[in-house]
Amino acid sequence: MKNKNSISTTKKFNSIFDWILRMIGYALILICISTILGSDKSIYIDPSYFGIWGLLTAILIYILNKTVKPLIVWLTLPITALSLGLFYPLINVFILKIVDYILMSHFNITGGIFMSILVAILISILNIIMDSIIFKNILRKEDQK
Repeated sequence: MKNKNSISTTKKFNSIFDWILRMIGYALILICISTILGSDKSIYIDPSYFGIWGLLTAILIYILNKTVKPLIVWLTLPITALSLGLFYPLINVFILKIVDYILMSHFNITGGIFMSILVAILISILNIIMDSIIFKNILRKEDQK
């Protein structure tokens, strides 16, 4: 039987691993979209410093998703319920616009609401893939021990 310290250490390691993997995934999605659609500047991430702005953007999105998003979801729950959940992606768009405002010239989404929705959908798909494939397998292996 494991003691509390080893279980606590394992959970901390898993949460740090989860955070790092999500940050890298978010940054890769943002940088890839910026590179693919870079000619029309509908989404722009400053390419200086070897992608550090993409990573900083990903960290800000993660922080806002953990702090501000629950409050926004709670405030907009009636609208989301009336629209049968169709309003929920607009909350992600709002988070992206907040990050756009914070980072100013280093991260810009100028392609209108459709580009923001595309980025929000891709980040949501990444979260679903990570939760269903990667993290469930890690937790399952941990429970078998």
